[in-house]
Amino acid sequence: MLSRRAMLAGGLLGGLGLRAARADVPVIRLGSLPFGTSTWEAAVIKARGLDTANGFQLDAVKLAGNDAARISFIGGQVDTIIGDLLWAARLGNDGQAVRFIPYSTSEGAVMVPADSPIKSLKDLDGKRFGVAGGPLDKNWLLLRAQAKDAAGIDLEHAAEIAYGAPPLITLKLEQGALDAALTYWTYCARLEAKGFRRLVGAEDIMHALGVAGDVSLIGYLFQDTTVKEKPEAVAGFARASRAAKEMLAADPTTWEVVRPLMAAENDATFEALKRDFLSGIPRRPVAAERTDAEKLYAVMSRLGGPRLVGKGAGLPPDLYYDAGRNG
Repeated sequence: MLSRRAMLAGGLLGGLGLRAARADVPVIRLGSLPFGTSTWEAAVIKARGLDTANGFQLDAVKLAGNDAARISFIGGQVDTIIGDLLWAARLGNDGQAVRFIPYSTSEGAVMVPADSPIKSLKDLDGKRFGVAGGPLDKNWLLLRAQAKDAAGIDLEHAAEIAYGAPPLITLKLEQGALDAALTYWTYCARLEAKGFRRLVGAEDIMHALGVAGDVSLIGYLFQDTTVKEKPEAVAGFARASRAAKEMLAADPTTWEVVRPLMAAENDATFEALKRDFLSGIPRRPVAAERTDAEKLYAVMSRLGGPRLVGKGAGLPPDLYYDAGRNG
């Protein structure tokens, strides 16, 4: 049975997709980006037969970028994507109910060269500072709040800000065109492997703003209609996701499935990516996640306003997926 399951998983990864799915097994279509870490988890789920063991068939659909992912999700071309908590909350507050399954607590960080004289947030005053994303990026809003509280500076005006896509911002920092940069965790890990250091991490900022534990600001998103139409499959997907993470945490050989997808050019990069992925595994109850997320939502709502959060005054009541209640 295990051999047949492994053969089925391998065949699907090789491109058979939905054609190999049994008619009586519900399919969960995961929209994933080419270099997104959800492809790592999906590969483990398929290679270890965690989808069939949990009563569904996983179909990984490659998407070009974040915009394509959001369009495909809203349009129903995929059942789930990795999405932003704020975006999910905005959809819910606007009447399109979405369920959120915490995926990772790993976030971005402010990175500087190893020999940089920048030692604190106050030292960013007057510096060339890159921000991955735009003015409403959640990590940037949290950093601005912390800089004002801890260092008494308004980074948006105190530093020379350059916004851009994560690869570009990271490259500019490496080239010396920027003094510091706030970028996403996978790029931070790659920079650390090249000798750069973290000035402050998003997780540290969240704690300084009053949250009790690490918060997942990204998660798997499901339309409420999908949860109601395929409750057992969605519950099975949530179990498979947790099982894949636990395998990666407990069994080093599982990373043999993932490493070809990581674009890790050397062992140092591989180990840094592996470390940060594992440290970001969510382990808190949903109620604790929500309590802290509400606090962060209030901060980001104050700084980003309606352009960021829409008309919502808080997180929608049923935003977080609960297998016992929603499934």
